[in-house]
Amino acid sequence: MTKQMLAAMASGLALIAAAPAVAQQGGSTGTVATMQHPILSFSVSEEVRSRPDQATVGAGVTTTAPTAVEAMRANAAAMDRLIAAAKARGIKAEDIQTSGINLSPQYDYSNRTDGQPPRFLGYQVSNTVRATTGKIDDIGPLLDALVAAGGTNIEGPWFAMKDPDAQLVGARGAAIKAAEAKATDYARLAGYRGAELVSIGEGGFSGPQPPMPYARMEMAADAKATPVEPGRVSNTLTLNFQYRLVR
Repeated sequence: MTKQMLAAMASGLALIAAAPAVAQQGGSTGTVATMQHPILSFSVSEEVRSRPDQATVGAGVTTTAPTAVEAMRANAAAMDRLIAAAKARGIKAEDIQTSGINLSPQYDYSNRTDGQPPRFLGYQVSNTVRATTGKIDDIGPLLDALVAAGGTNIEGPWFAMKDPDAQLVGARGAAIKAAEAKATDYARLAGYRGAELVSIGEGGFSGPQPPMPYARMEMAADAKATPVEPGRVSNTLTLNFQYRLVR
């Protein structure tokens, strides 16, 4: 082997040693950070609180009859009155949605002697719809109207934003500024000159949680409307960052 060949091989090995390590996984190739440029990964969350511009309430009726057919028919008639009451309060048909129908036999397990089966009582049907409206100030009267129309199972209200993503536009800018400050601080503490942004990933956002079911109400004709306070709803945005520390 000549001296020229040996010199060429030595030069090639030196180039390989100087190059950054490369990892291959699942058919993709990516550069692994060297000790000179470590990667810093962290998340930043920003919370935005706003007055809600949309609310949803649930209302339903429960009926019992000797046969399943009779129970379903009675329930259908009761639900027609409930839906009509919602529409009378300005709820559009496309904003009223059935959320659950349940038909089940009912038995009396009390006063049984040993070995005797429970006494069959009939069939019970529960039907629930949810109505969504942008009239936040009308939620109390809407609930009252649903109960007056025969609603026995009331849920909500659930407050939300019609466009939660638009609510978070400012939060993204705030999260990026916070990330830049955090990365700069980490770089300084670790003895590096600065940090270069490598990637940003949005981890999603979380909205308000549904409240507990609303209690059934018995109202007098001249009763005051049920007070409902919308308060503010909270949406939280989380962004995931990667920075390269540089000397």
